Amino acid sequence: MAALAMATAPLPPAATAAAVDTGLAGGAAAPGFHWGVATSGFQVEGSNPDSNWKRYSDSAAPAGQADPVGDAVDFWNRYPEDIANAAAMGVNTFRLSVEWARIEPAPGRYDDAALAHYDRIIDTIRAHGMTPMITMVHFVYPGWLADEGGMLAPGAADAFGRFADLITDRWAGDGTLWVTFNEPLVFFKHEMTIGRVGLPDFSRFLDAVVAAHRLGYAAAHRADPDAMVTMNEAYLPLATEFTDTLVSDRVADAVDYVGIDYYYGVALNNFTAAHAAVDDFAAVRPQPDGIYEAIQHYARSYPGKPIYIVENGMPTRGGGRADGIERGDFLRDTVFWLQRAVADGYPVIGYNHWSLVDNYEWGDYSARFGLYTVDALSDPALTRRPTSGVEAYREIIAAGGVEPGYRPVLPPAWCSLATIPDSCLNPARADGLLAKLPE
Repeated sequence: MAALAMATAPLPPAATAAAVDTGLAGGAAAPGFHWGVATSGFQVEGSNPDSNWKRYSDSAAPAGQADPVGDAVDFWNRYPEDIANAAAMGVNTFRLSVEWARIEPAPGRYDDAALAHYDRIIDTIRAHGMTPMITMVHFVYPGWLADEGGMLAPGAADAFGRFADLITDRWAGDGTLWVTFNEPLVFFKHEMTIGRVGLPDFSRFLDAVVAAHRLGYAAAHRADPDAMVTMNEAYLPLATEFTDTLVSDRVADAVDYVGIDYYYGVALNNFTAAHAAVDDFAAVRPQPDGIYEAIQHYARSYPGKPIYIVENGMPTRGGGRADGIERGDFLRDTVFWLQRAVADGYPVIGYNHWSLVDNYEWGDYSARFGLYTVDALSDPALTRRPTSGVEAYREIIAAGGVEPGYRPVLPPAWCSLATIPDSCLNPARADGLLAKLPE
């Protein structure tokens, strides 16, 4: 019988006590548990303005090095349909990013029409009873800042601070959640990919992002003293202790909740995460049980901070996966481990599935993460087709989790390399008490 990928030792009493209230501090619209979906502006909106990534797509696509971003899935115009689809699943939190390049097309010049359009999108989210989670920068910044050196420009942090002031003044309050920068370490990797930074720039780049984050955090709290702000980071199971020192430790005093993006585990019977290093996401075997390990790590590293799974998902390629894993089963298995974490006293307050719809995965459309699949390259109608994940998520949200007798479909990992020897000697159980998540 295979062992599971992490130990389930509960937190020390002080940390467990912090987990009792899984609601958010402040904000009239804050639900007891955030069931969410996630999107990103550049990846779904279409009609993208001049930016670092639009320039890369425009230059790389003709050479066959990338798919053209085109109109993506045209969320900019089809947001009513997508937001309604999210609400129909029972989702109460909708993560989106607002495009800095669209809002500030030239230094100090703001586009009133773009701001008004985002007003309509955010108002539609609220009208459906959902809380917005707004990401300020999701790897993309304006072309004029790219001309000045991007995040390495002398005034980059201050320019971002002014942008943060503008958008938080406009959209803070009523429970709005904030993410300043999406995955700073992956942000740097992307900047290397598109040729805007090199390895010698690593420290200076992170210094700029940390400084900018602090400005964004302050802006959100000026606009709303009860604001909940984070800078989410990808869980890298073999390097998390080290990567914490690069980013998370430096902003621990300036986050209100710990944002985790969990996609991959690494174990003695699962080394497929190596494919992710070359962006071959669909070749990675999912390891839903590893989400417990990620939660455990951050709860111990940052005691007293609520934990939110800002992104989690499973890629397919084309019509499905070679291993036959269905999105609905993946979702149920993942939520099973979330419930185990809550039952064991960990302060998990929310979960976002990445993504609501298939999108532009930073150079191509082949990796499909959507609850609704969309063929952006060959379907001019951009039809949203539900996957098995839609009904699964609807059932999960309605029930507050999977049922007590549920047992994971996917085989658990054996001996997670992130927690050896505990994960081999003291494996977690795939049975026992599950906590229903609060409504």
